[in-house]
Amino acid sequence: MPVPTLTLPVAAAANTSWTIDPGPILMILIIGGLYLPRWWRIRREDGVAAAPTWRLLSMLIGLALLTLALLSPIDALAQQSFSFHMAQHMLLLDLVPIFCILSLNKILLRPATRRLQALERALGPLMHPAVAVVLYIVAMWAWHVPAAYDSALDNVTVHVLEHLCFLSIGFLYWWQLLSPIRSRFRGGAMGPLLYMASTKVGVGLLGILLTFAPNPLYPYYEQREGIFGLSAGVDQQIGGELMALEQTIVMGVALAYLVLRAIDQSERAQERREALEDRAEQRRS
Repeated sequence: MPVPTLTLPVAAAANTSWTIDPGPILMILIIGGLYLPRWWRIRREDGVAAAPTWRLLSMLIGLALLTLALLSPIDALAQQSFSFHMAQHMLLLDLVPIFCILSLNKILLRPATRRLQALERALGPLMHPAVAVVLYIVAMWAWHVPAAYDSALDNVTVHVLEHLCFLSIGFLYWWQLLSPIRSRFRGGAMGPLLYMASTKVGVGLLGILLTFAPNPLYPYYEQREGIFGLSAGVDQQIGGELMALEQTIVMGVALAYLVLRAIDQSERAQERREALEDRAEQRRS
C-alpha cells in the first residue's frame, strides 16, 4: 500500500537583484551634489554650530534610505511580495522625508528660504496641516485600491508615478512638523499630537483591513508563487502589520522629538527675555 505524502507549496525564488534605474540614481546624485558642498561651505565659513555633523549624517541616512527603497533588492522583491512593497512605501512616505528634512536648518536653507516662504504664501490654504493629513491618508488608501495597486505593478510608468506621489506627499506631510523655517503649530505639543493622531487613525483603518481581510485583495500576487513560502494572504497580513508597527514607532519618536524641541525653544526664548531684562536693568541703573 503506498504511503501518502504531504505536498508542500513550492516557493518562488526571491529576486534579490539590484535595480539599475537612471532616474533614482540621478535624483540621489543631484540631492547629494547640492547638499554636500553647501554643508561644507557653511561649516567652513560660519562654524560647526551652523552646520553640525549630525545634519550631514541625517542627509546621508536619507539618501541611503532612498537608495534602499528604489535601487536595492527591496525594489525587486516588491514585485513578488506585498510586505516588501509596503516596506518600500513606508520608506518613501516617512523615513526618507524625515531624515532629509532634519538635515536642514535656516542657515543651510538661506539661499532658498525666501523662495520657500513665497511659495508657501502663494499656496495659501493648500499649505494648511489639515491638507497634508488628508493627502497622506487619501494617497495611502487610493494606491492600495486593488485596481490601482495592480496597475502600478504591471505598468512601469504608473509605478514611477506612485513612487513620486508617495515621496512628494511624504515631504509635504513631514515638512509641516519638521520645517526649520517656521512652526506650523501653536500651543505646544497638542497641535502635532492631533496632526499625527488623525493620520494614525486614517491609515490605521487601512492597516486593519489589510491585516484581517478574509481573502487576498491583490490578484497580482495571487497569480504568482509566493516567496519564502508565504501565501498571498499571509504576505498581505504581514504587510498590514508592518504598516501599523512602522506608523506607531515613527510617529511616537517624532512626537517625542517635537516635544523636546519645543522645550528647548521655550528655554532659549526665556533666556533671551532674561538677557534683555538684564540689559534694560543695567541701562536704568
